[in-house]
Amino acid sequence: MKQLANALPVNRRQALVISVSWLAAGGLLSGCSPQAPTFKSTDITGAAFAQGLKLTDHTGQVRTMADFRGKAVVVFFGFTQCPDVCPTSMATLAEVKRLMGDRGNQLQVLFITVDPGRDTLPLLKEYMTNFDPSFLALRPEPAELKAVADSFKIYYRKVEGTTPTSYTMDHSAGKYVFDTNGAVRLFSSYGTEPAVIAEDILALLKSMDA
Repeated sequence: MKQLANALPVNRRQALVISVSWLAAGGLLSGCSPQAPTFKSTDITGAAFAQGLKLTDHTGQVRTMADFRGKAVVVFFGFTQCPDVCPTSMATLAEVKRLMGDRGNQLQVLFITVDPGRDTLPLLKEYMTNFDPSFLALRPEPAELKAVADSFKIYYRKVEGTTPTSYTMDHSAGKYVFDTNGAVRLFSSYGTEPAVIAEDILALLKSMDA
């Protein structure tokens, strides 16, 4: 390198020295950069699914992920007549928000119904108030539901009951966590403790602050 530098005109020699200095500084900086956060939930950063969302919320407003820029978003699929999994999951997320303390205002929970035939907007609004007034329920039209579920790799199936309206719905029970830029980052399985989810979301928010 020294011989090459000496063989160059002064102005090019100075440029070469400056370039090498910048590369060295860059190396030092990259060596000191904070490590990527580690999560207890499944890290799905870079996943090619759960990329788009455009649904009507329980107030009648059409929502996309862009509406929630600056917030971590948790997406859960369920239905209001679910006897156990859905209310348990939503109560868990209400506790997650509480555990996040001052940063709880940077959490947006979205509940997407897999039963649009029975889950009207007023019913969804009432259901959300049972957990947290900031939570939003989204309702795809029946014809949209399959495409929405497929885009999130969500399983759902109607299980017939004794009457036409007494059916139930089998469905996936995990939760997707998106970062403040609207990119899907984590998958949290059903039954994960609120403290674990809160810790992961706080770590995610902290990493986005940097």
